[in-house]
Amino acid sequence: MPLRTLVKAATKISAVAGLCLALSAQAFALTDTQKKTLNDVNTYFNSVKTMHGDFVQFGPDGSQSEGKFYLARPGKVRFYYSPPAKLDIIADGKSVSVKDRKLATQDIWPLGQTPLRFLLAENINLQSEATIQNVIVESDLVTVVLEDKTTFNSGILTLIFEADTYELKQWTVTDAQGFDTSVAVYNVVSNGPTNPDLFRIDYLANTRQRQGN
Repeated sequence: MPLRTLVKAATKISAVAGLCLALSAQAFALTDTQKKTLNDVNTYFNSVKTMHGDFVQFGPDGSQSEGKFYLARPGKVRFYYSPPAKLDIIADGKSVSVKDRKLATQDIWPLGQTPLRFLLAENINLQSEATIQNVIVESDLVTVVLEDKTTFNSGILTLIFEADTYELKQWTVTDAQGFDTSVAVYNVVSNGPTNPDLFRIDYLANTRQRQGN
C-alpha cells in the first residue's frame, strides 16, 4: 500500500473514529452482512500465527516514524523503530514494554490493559471481546471500530483490513481527548518462521539504570 494511500486512509479513519467516539454511549446493532464480515475477519486473523514486516506510525502531532515489526500469537509482538526514533516496544505474552533505547529505561503495562490485546489474543473474536461501534464494508477496505475501555486507553480502536483477503493493514487508537495514533503495516509475511528472542523483555533495565546513576 503506497504511503500516500496510507496517509489518506489514516485521515479518513480519524474522522470515522472521531464520530464513533462522540456516539460511543449509543448501542450499535450489527446487520447480518456486518456480522458475516466480522466472522470472516475473525476466521482469517485466527489463521495467522506469525507476521513480520514494516510499519509506519502517524502521531497525533503530525509526526511520522517507521520501523520493523514481528508478531507471534498469542501475546507476542515487537516494534523496532528506525533512527532517529529510539523506541522499542515488546509484548512477551503478559506485559508490554515501551523502552527508550537511548536512555535504557522502560515503562511496563499489563498486556490485557492495552489495545494490543485485540491483535494478540490466542482466539480472536472481535464481536464478543469488545463493544462494536461500527463495521464499514467498502470495495477495497473493511473498517471495524471498537470501543476500548482500559486503564491504558479509554477511547476508540479502529482496525482496517483488506476487503478481499481480510489482511490487517492499519489500526488507529483514538484517546478520550480525540487524539489519534495510527500504525499501518506493509510488506507483511504471514505464518513465516520467527525468533523467540525478539519478544524478551528486560525487566531489570530500570534497576540497572538507577544503579548506574
